[in-house]
Amino acid sequence: MDAFNDTEGHAPSRMRITISDRAAGLRTRGHVYAALRDAIVTAEFEPGQRLSETDLAERLGVSRTPVREALVRLRDDRLVEIVPQLGTYVTRISHAAVGDAQFVRESLECAAVRLAAQKASAEDIEALHAILQRQVEAHQANDVARFYVFDDELHRSLCDLSAHGIAWSLSQRASGHLNRIRRLSMTLPAYIDEMIDEHHTVVGAVARKKASEAEKALRKHLQMVLSFLPDIQRSHPQYFES
Repeated sequence: MDAFNDTEGHAPSRMRITISDRAAGLRTRGHVYAALRDAIVTAEFEPGQRLSETDLAERLGVSRTPVREALVRLRDDRLVEIVPQLGTYVTRISHAAVGDAQFVRESLECAAVRLAAQKASAEDIEALHAILQRQVEAHQANDVARFYVFDDELHRSLCDLSAHGIAWSLSQRASGHLNRIRRLSMTLPAYIDEMIDEHHTVVGAVARKKASEAEKALRKHLQMVLSFLPDIQRSHPQYFES
């Protein structure tokens, strides 16, 4: 089934770009890239699936130019493969790419959380706890997609508190394959419960201004997903490189 189609054969509203967005060239390109990347990370576009520029442009309501530019960026992210005369395909998940992304994410976020622990104010800690509460509510509603958004929001906020917010954007640009694993892992039994517990541990250390403790807790948390990688691959062997 085409990953964009819903039950009535239309693109889901969250993939539709508004007329005002289309009128702003740079915003349009950014929105097309973000929409296609999200579709790959969430496996709406499954690994190995062929992508058509014409079809994507029609469904997103844009010209082929921003779609083509987005696909080139996604190739640089190692999320699609452009094969001359054959087409563009969603890449399968690469263990090497997951390892690279994990290295980058740990390096940047663990350095950032040390600074966050030193700089965070009482108001900042309150904001972090509010994000944790939204995570709990999303989990109670069994809304994995919303939980994923709030998971990212917490990690981005910790990077922002370091005064080096670029750590988050650089980490995310490198983390395409890792984010695919993260998204798949959230359907595993008890995984989100464990994530929430670890988030509370990290935020608690930041609140107490224990930089080393915060770094240790965050590193443990970031490595958790790798321990579930064999389970994910057994559940979705077709998603991985052989």
